Amino acid sequence: MTLKSVACIDDLRRIAHRKVPRDFMDYYESGSYSEATLASNRHDLAQIKIRQHVLAGASNRELSQSLLGEKITLPFALGPIGMTGMAHRDGEIAAARAAERAGIPYTLSTMSICSIEDVAAAVEKPFWFQLYFMKDRGFVSDLITRARAAKCSALVLTVDLQVLGQRHRDVRNGLFVPPRVRLGTIAHLLSKPAWIAGVLLGKRKTFGNLHGRIAGTEHLRSYMEWIHSQFDQTLHWDDVAWVREQWPGKLILKGILDVNDARQAVKTGASAIVVSNHGGRQLDGAPSAISMLPRIADAVGSDIEILFDSGIRSGQDVFRALALGARACLLGRAYLYGVCAAGEAGASKAIDIIAKELDVTMALAGVQTIGSITRDCVVADH
Repeated sequence: MTLKSVACIDDLRRIAHRKVPRDFMDYYESGSYSEATLASNRHDLAQIKIRQHVLAGASNRELSQSLLGEKITLPFALGPIGMTGMAHRDGEIAAARAAERAGIPYTLSTMSICSIEDVAAAVEKPFWFQLYFMKDRGFVSDLITRARAAKCSALVLTVDLQVLGQRHRDVRNGLFVPPRVRLGTIAHLLSKPAWIAGVLLGKRKTFGNLHGRIAGTEHLRSYMEWIHSQFDQTLHWDDVAWVREQWPGKLILKGILDVNDARQAVKTGASAIVVSNHGGRQLDGAPSAISMLPRIADAVGSDIEILFDSGIRSGQDVFRALALGARACLLGRAYLYGVCAAGEAGASKAIDIIAKELDVTMALAGVQTIGSITRDCVVADH
């Protein structure tokens, strides 16, 4: 299958599995523990039915949206994904360029392979930077300073990772970065020679934002061990105020799944929140993100901009989230499959697929603009 014959995100997923070693695909696709919340994200989105309206005169559709005071061409952005550079050589740069071409934001993860500076040098427009709050406040401050120097237009503070939800597939695979030499790992890697040439022979084989800046990371062997050592279980709302002191720009709080937390987020002065359960990778047994979206939107939607992630795989899913109160969505695995499949061209393909699906859905639902997508456009029990 070539990109020309790709019809949907699931087609990109199939190509991704052919091209990328299983250990890394398991890392990208896994949820925590029993993966119940991972499954609920997709199931609950699918249960929301879209109202079909005919003879509504829905021509000349406009998919642009205003987000954080700026116009974006589509009502979604590319969310942060750790280790995108292990999906394809310079994967973060590939995704950032695809987003820039599409006129939407790209969010670089703290745990990226390409560094903040790598991405800044490769694109012309500002991107967003996602920040993990770590015990080493000096390092956190340094990351913020580097994001400011790179002229990042928003800081996305992830607030739902004070401890790591165990992902059984990673434990079974013994996932390490760089990959630790094991018989199983060797077999998986050797089955993907093009991936080896593109990724393992590239200039970066570890986390670009960490390299050379923290003692001991020059020979980083275990992603899990490092991140475990940096989780700060004392993290509190007061720490958001500290971030605000360091970062004068637009601040987005990612990982809000509770109405009371959403109200508290408003009090911090953040520009936006992301209703998210980390793609089912943290608290297994938590409700799906889409089931909480309308409740949070009802509570704080008039006070703060609301973004949504966790489970988006199609333009119909974007439509559902917009109808239930999101101003825009963050794509995750959907665009990552494109990066895995064909780098920048694959990421662009994923964006194009979802944009076209959203456009057709709007036409058949009888709406012309993103602002016209309201709760009346769907049938849901949430």
